[in-house]
Amino acid sequence: MRKLICSLAVIAILPSLRAAEATRDARIDETIATLTRVQTFDEVSISPSGDRVAFVRSSISAPAEGGIFIVSASGSGAATRVTAMAPARAKGGAPAPPTEAEIAWSPDGGRLAFVSDATGSPQLFVATAGGGDIHAVTKVKGALNAPRWSPDGKKIAFLFIENAARKGGALEPMTPPSGDVETQIEERRIAIVDVGSHAVTMATPADMYVYDYDWSPDGQALVAEAAMGSGENNYWVAQIYRFALGTTIARSIYKPVLQIATPRWSPDGKSIAFIEGLMSDEGNVGGDVFILPADGGTAVNVTPGIAASPSSIGWMPDSRSLLVGENINGLSGFARVTTTGQVEQRWSGEEKISTGGVIGLSMARDGATTAGIRESFGKPQDVWVGPLGGWKQVTHSNDAVKPLWGRAENLNWTNDGFKVQGWLLYPGSTSGVTTEGTKMVVQVHGGPSSGVVPSWPNLYLASLVSTGYVVFMPSPRGSYGQGETFARANVKDFGMGDFRDILTGTNAAAATAGVNPARVGIWGWSYGGYIAMWAVTQTTRFRAAVSGAGLVNWESYYGQNSIDQWMIPFFGASVYDDPWIYRRSSPIEFIKNVKTPTLVLVGDRDGEVPAPQSFEFWHALKARGVKTQLIVYPNEGHRISQPEHKRDIARRLVGWFDSNL
Repeated sequence: MRKLICSLAVIAILPSLRAAEATRDARIDETIATLTRVQTFDEVSISPSGDRVAFVRSSISAPAEGGIFIVSASGSGAATRVTAMAPARAKGGAPAPPTEAEIAWSPDGGRLAFVSDATGSPQLFVATAGGGDIHAVTKVKGALNAPRWSPDGKKIAFLFIENAARKGGALEPMTPPSGDVETQIEERRIAIVDVGSHAVTMATPADMYVYDYDWSPDGQALVAEAAMGSGENNYWVAQIYRFALGTTIARSIYKPVLQIATPRWSPDGKSIAFIEGLMSDEGNVGGDVFILPADGGTAVNVTPGIAASPSSIGWMPDSRSLLVGENINGLSGFARVTTTGQVEQRWSGEEKISTGGVIGLSMARDGATTAGIRESFGKPQDVWVGPLGGWKQVTHSNDAVKPLWGRAENLNWTNDGFKVQGWLLYPGSTSGVTTEGTKMVVQVHGGPSSGVVPSWPNLYLASLVSTGYVVFMPSPRGSYGQGETFARANVKDFGMGDFRDILTGTNAAAATAGVNPARVGIWGWSYGGYIAMWAVTQTTRFRAAVSGAGLVNWESYYGQNSIDQWMIPFFGASVYDDPWIYRRSSPIEFIKNVKTPTLVLVGDRDGEVPAPQSFEFWHALKARGVKTQLIVYPNEGHRISQPEHKRDIARRLVGWFDSNL
């Protein structure tokens, strides 16, 4: 009789479960449709005179609406498209639009340089400010980006990988290894093209990889952030080099203690500013602002003790101060920093303002007029122009897009003497949730040198909140937003203090949001994937977990990944010199503790956190009888790029938490 009653109960429950799944899937489909309508702004650059703004826009739902555009800084009139695509259309319909980006204004503001593959391979093009008279100035074979005009407007420098076999960067899918792998290294050099003659010369050595660079004000030299050998692996040992025009001789003028970014030459030619700090990923910038004599010498930290993480710098016309973009307690902020170390906070807000990457602004020659891409949890991207804090919206591409989720809340708590910050994003009333907090997912960011700043949610975050989950996004020690002492507090301490910050924050978030303590899960990608693996070996606090591109064994990882140099600043030594420090932070050492159902996701060509790490974790959970599933995405790197794979992750993510919370 008991068996019959149980069977009848299951039969009665099944229709409601199927209905719930159908509602969830419909909600995710609606979320995907909403995000697909959003037009994304990838770059923005204001003209030197401040009267025009160029931007790069992309659209999933309408690719033909993407591309490079120029609009009046006043916001009046329609935007003009700038493209190298021939006006003639292929027989049988319009061809796919070319990939066009990497915009740069000439010093007089009369021309715009950009990269386009309209003629087949990517080349550098120049157009007039009105969008006409477009012509290629290069005929090279390889990958090129970051064009910058010489001060006299006669030359354009750019970063160039000759005969590039793949798109550069550790986040991209790795080329499957074969043959002598040690010889398969691509170098990125600074090339210079004469705009008149189209002659291309190399300005840096063949055995050097350049990450970023700048012209001297007189146009006779270049300064670069660069390293010898493999670019992807050696960013963490990059130095500042100076090159005289006409030679490829590299002269190191600064060897940093940690990692460096954004070398920028002062208008008077006397100084070079840059950011130095503990950075886990090239391009994800945070640290302190330093000033270095242009000929080399002692670099001076002009922001010691600042309770923020500078991410971008731009010289003011007087050469005595800089405009610094920063993460300040989870907000976008801008400060004026003098070369003598005076810091004046000028603006901050609950949003992200960027030029297409880290927090920052494009600044006109007057040092007052700026342009940026503004977004928040509740409003997608658009371009805004004006003085600091007095911006005016000049594009309206996403005005009709409304969020499918609710309000955001900035949460602060203390732990181990540190001030810690995180964001709570609530579901909206249309998600079917009758109270603000019934179930919660802790989403841990990648990095670890990163931080959460309010921005329009990606598909994974949007899918969780739109289906009824409160999502808590902590920035534990090791993150940006609280200054360098906080950012360096996870050195030789992975999984220890940072995880305590997350646990303490989870308790504070659950109490603030009023969630059911028995319905809390955790997930993340990269460093966040590692923390998810670590969490289930340390506690049963989380009832379900999802690990994306996670890391289970620091010892084996050291020899598997393509960027082992990043580990030395964080662990203090190589795994061969101090294996214990790696072992103590490895989830595999505590694998017998796991009881939490855990979904594992990874790209098969991930070079940054190779797939064997996910296989090892999944295999161990299976052997221990823990509920688990491993999904491997073909032809994907550390960053999942294919839309169908992103949609699959979103559905599995929500489905896993629905099933196990």
